[in-house]
Amino acid sequence: MNSREKILEKIKKALIIPTDKPIAKPDFKHNPYINFTENECEVAFAEAYNKGKGEFYFCETLEVFLSQLKSYLITKNITKTYIWEEYLQELAKFSKIDFQNDDKNFNEVEVGITLCEALVARTGSIVVSSKQSAGRRLTIFPPIHIVVAFTSQCVWEIKDALSLIKTQYENNFPSMVSFITGPSQTADIEKTLVLGAHGPKELILFLVKE
Repeated sequence: MNSREKILEKIKKALIIPTDKPIAKPDFKHNPYINFTENECEVAFAEAYNKGKGEFYFCETLEVFLSQLKSYLITKNITKTYIWEEYLQELAKFSKIDFQNDDKNFNEVEVGITLCEALVARTGSIVVSSKQSAGRRLTIFPPIHIVVAFTSQCVWEIKDALSLIKTQYENNFPSMVSFITGPSQTADIEKTLVLGAHGPKELILFLVKE
């Protein structure tokens, strides 16, 4: 009997003779993750989000957010900001923030500012979709992606975010839903971490309290 036959013989015996300590059946009914309390959603999200190398700003009011956003753009010396969502455009006009509202010279974009569909506390992910006025390009192409979100958009699990989107759009579900967990990164080449390999190098989130 060669080595292969010996191995097959052992497998046959193992299948016939039951073990004294059978493996327990998996429990599919209970959530394997830690349960959070109701008022910890934003805190849990922030902790998970920070693990993904994203930049995070918590703003107590909309006025604070606009002040911090303007200060950020000035500090970074950013002159080519693109905003395609009407709500954000109105805020930018109010704060006298210069922006481009179309895709003219889009290849020169420095920052894309968008809203989001939801925030997932479990994974620290920002959820965006093709149904937003910002579309797909403004969340992927600019080297810096700034997301504006509100505490009311924070949910616990991915399924909660999908449920929220389904309720909002009913039978017209977006053709693309993306979960952004930190700036794009890869370590495929010589195990060296590279940011912005296939998307924005920097991800900045302004979370506004509601």
